[in-house]
Amino acid sequence: MEHEQVVRDVTVRLPMASTALEACQWTVTALARYTPAAISVLLRVHDRLRCVAATGAWQVFSTVPPDAGYESSGAARRALERSIVGRVYASGEPAVIADVTADPDHLPARADVTAELCVPVLDPAGRPIGVLDLQWSGPVELARWRETAERLARRLGARIVALGGPPAESRGEKLLRHAAAMTAAATDWDLMAAAITAARDVSALSAAVLILAEQEPRLGAPTGAPGELESRIRAELTEAGPAALSRLIVRAHRHGSAYTLGEAGHPPTGDYLPLARAGARTLVAVPVGPPDTGGLLLVADERLLRPDPTTVNLMELLAGQAWACLDRLRTLARLREQASSDPLTGLRHTGPFGQRIASATPGRTALLAIDVDGFKDVNDTYGHQAGDRLLVGLARALEGALRQGDELYRTGGDEFVAVIEVSRPEEAVRIAERLTEAARRTGRTISVGVALPHPGESAERTLLRADQALYAVKRHGRDGVHLSAA
Repeated sequence: MEHEQVVRDVTVRLPMASTALEACQWTVTALARYTPAAISVLLRVHDRLRCVAATGAWQVFSTVPPDAGYESSGAARRALERSIVGRVYASGEPAVIADVTADPDHLPARADVTAELCVPVLDPAGRPIGVLDLQWSGPVELARWRETAERLARRLGARIVALGGPPAESRGEKLLRHAAAMTAAATDWDLMAAAITAARDVSALSAAVLILAEQEPRLGAPTGAPGELESRIRAELTEAGPAALSRLIVRAHRHGSAYTLGEAGHPPTGDYLPLARAGARTLVAVPVGPPDTGGLLLVADERLLRPDPTTVNLMELLAGQAWACLDRLRTLARLREQASSDPLTGLRHTGPFGQRIASATPGRTALLAIDVDGFKDVNDTYGHQAGDRLLVGLARALEGALRQGDELYRTGGDEFVAVIEVSRPEEAVRIAERLTEAARRTGRTISVGVALPHPGESAERTLLRADQALYAVKRHGRDGVHLSAA
């Protein structure tokens, strides 16, 4: 085969391409006339290598994992380099694979592929902007094709740059990228910041604000560095107060999404006056979640723009994704709270207690082991419901007798442990005596054993000494406090 003819054919057609996508597609189409290879061109679009042109194949990989470019390192770079195309893009060096079964980085687009050639698409300065990849399922002169592919990739790179560079990320691609970031958010704050950032990026408007309904309407968390308009909007809405925020939420949930065309001479409705005072001239308002627990997404700009229904639709999709992620985070928080707290008394129980005593400070963290005197008799005489009521009332009384920052755990049926920070053992004893007095006011008595950890002593050993001190109280008539020997 005449490789010079391949180069001439592609070179003649490239100047006729009016977009980078056309240049890539024409290159692939021309190459496909000379070889049965599966051919694809992937260009860097934002943080991904995206396939922008390809011949027919059983599978075309649309993207490879994100990478931060030449300066990237660590997990992100390793993730990209797990594919041959990623390896070539990151290094700027071609890859010639005579036997794909011997290369663990090969992505099997077709079951019959035996060889692969991948070369970087370079800009005139020699920087990679993408890759040209060819995969064969029969005999091929890889050395000749490497030279041809590199020549074509250089010409293609020059034409792409002349046409303004790789295509910009579409709004749909932006939304997909931001949706992934929201799904990965670990906290409400991270999620709201990600949603606001996404709203600004996808809408191309300069400011975004979330209003959450909850018990009293409030503004969601801002991003790390809100712009001037966003700051003014937040200030105006804060000054307007919860009633004004509630009206905005009700309006959106009653009438649906809305947007202004930014026409001069047309005053805003009364509900939107705080936004107008802040300087907003263009606005998209989208309901978030259900009316009673959801809220409202506002996206605005100082410029007189003309948002279209597609922009509003994208904001609605974004609001739906943000609410789904927020609802998931709140559900997980409730489950964690239920898993770490006693359903009867609401006190934290064994799991978090073990974590807390593991961080006890020798000589300062006192453990107060507490047992309800005669609790079994209550259950046996009056039934378990009476016993449960006794425990709930006693838990509230003990919590009320502790200081701010002291912690009370339920560790068994009628067993509690208080973890307190003190400066000397006598202080721990005084607090234990306050607990016994609080219990007496409920009509019951408790026995309390007190222990402070020794240097080098395990938390479990300290707790055992507190229990031993507790049983010393039991042996001497109950309703009292005993300090474990130093």
